[in-house]
Amino acid sequence: MTIDEIIVKALAEDIGDGDHTTLSTMPGYSSGTARLIIKDNGVLCGVDLAEKIFMAVDPSTRINILIQDGREIKSGDIAFTVTGNKGSILSAERLVLNFMQRLSGIATATSKAVKLIEGLKTKILDTRKTTPLLRELEKYAVRTGGGVNHRMGLYDMVMIKDNHIDYAGGIAEAINAVHDYLKRSGKFLKIEVEVRNFDELQHVLDHGQVDRIMLDNFTVENMKKAVTLIEGRFETEASGGINEHNLRAYAETGVDFISMGALTHQIKSLDMSLKAV
Repeated sequence: MTIDEIIVKALAEDIGDGDHTTLSTMPGYSSGTARLIIKDNGVLCGVDLAEKIFMAVDPSTRINILIQDGREIKSGDIAFTVTGNKGSILSAERLVLNFMQRLSGIATATSKAVKLIEGLKTKILDTRKTTPLLRELEKYAVRTGGGVNHRMGLYDMVMIKDNHIDYAGGIAEAINAVHDYLKRSGKFLKIEVEVRNFDELQHVLDHGQVDRIMLDNFTVENMKKAVTLIEGRFETEASGGINEHNLRAYAETGVDFISMGALTHQIKSLDMSLKAV
């Protein structure tokens, strides 16, 4: 689903057969201006999306962007002003705020994680733990906050996880099956495999034929040991049980990537409001 399609469906969900409060209190055309006021400190995300929403409601609406996506913001800042039909501004208000508050929350959480490992080689990744149909927007927010997108979906990378391994009958069997499938289908996809302990890690090291190893729920001490064992033969990714308190310790093990599902599913939306001038 494209962003334009998301906007159309979201507006239909909210407005239905009409914004009756606005239609009854403000019939006809009356021009007005409103300001998007920031009420939290963080990183801004969603300004361009907001403009698309206002334009979808009323193409005659004009937005003056004062702060671009990716900029640090503080309470009291004005992100943009919007001018046009008062009724159109009010009808778009809630959808604009819903998106901007959530996306800015994701960008802020990501930025905080990135700053915690500043100076180290490790990159912060998101996951597929996103809101259904809003993945493109939420992953954009991760990039805005300085993070890196993992795969977009099940289609653009092979990730062999615990259930795949168990169903396939083992790590070697799963990896071999993937290579057979890719050869038959003519696809060229990177292969990542998840390991849960050192025994599984050794199986992968012995077998090879993957691009990245995900070390799932390893302690910091075991992560350092695992990275040393891998010796740069494969990309490494840490996942599971990682938070702001232990993030830098994991990054200091030399792991290439740290994936954090919390970036998109455990964030606090940034507070902001749209106020008439």
